Amino acid sequence: MENNSNKAIENGAAEVEMTFLDHLEELRWRIIYSLIGIVVGAVVCGVFIDFLIDAVLLNPARKVGADLQNLKPFGQVFLYFQVAIAGGFILSIPNVFYQLWRFISPALHKREKKYILSIVIFSSFCFLFGIGFAYFVMLPLTLNFAAHFGTSTIKNQFAIDEYMSIIFSVMLGAGLIFELPMISFFLSKLGILKPSFMRKYRRHAIIIIMIIAALLSPGTDPVSQLVLAVPLIILYEVSIIISKYSVKKLE
Repeated sequence: MENNSNKAIENGAAEVEMTFLDHLEELRWRIIYSLIGIVVGAVVCGVFIDFLIDAVLLNPARKVGADLQNLKPFGQVFLYFQVAIAGGFILSIPNVFYQLWRFISPALHKREKKYILSIVIFSSFCFLFGIGFAYFVMLPLTLNFAAHFGTSTIKNQFAIDEYMSIIFSVMLGAGLIFELPMISFFLSKLGILKPSFMRKYRRHAIIIIMIIAALLSPGTDPVSQLVLAVPLIILYEVSIIISKYSVKKLE
């Protein structure tokens, strides 16, 4: 028992005594592992690239009747690479989160490290749920507004690179926004964020959320703005609960 205790103390001391260069080396390997996962994911997406482009990414434009054009000689070649890389990143997001939390794990208590797998799963779920919300809710609103805005004399036709830029920015942006609960958890663990602070400034946060929803919403009608604002408000409330739970764990 005594030997085991000594080993545990030595292991804890080894983690605490990591130098700055050790942390940089650890970060380098975590980045390498993440990039390997993205490359593997990109290869998998490359196998199904035609399906991803035709049946998934072009489907929102097809539903609203938008006309797409390729205006560059090698536009579609670069498009295929772009889709493969972006798809590889999304596909490997659990591995990216796992490497991130493995890098952070030396700063966590031993009892907290056993929850890394659960944290990775929850982080991945939030990110993928945000992407799904963007694809099924935000993009139809955005593209429908863009495709039918203005006079009928001017035909709205979209360059394929601009269209894909909107698709990726909206989906990845929503995925990051839906990480708010995990950001709340992490900042609360560091002692930077308190649930009392979030409750105190709840009204201010709601106003900011409504402004963000108005900026992201393609239309001026309140319905589309509420469709975007309600999930963000729910995420904020969930973040308060998570922050409260994290602070209690620290105490």
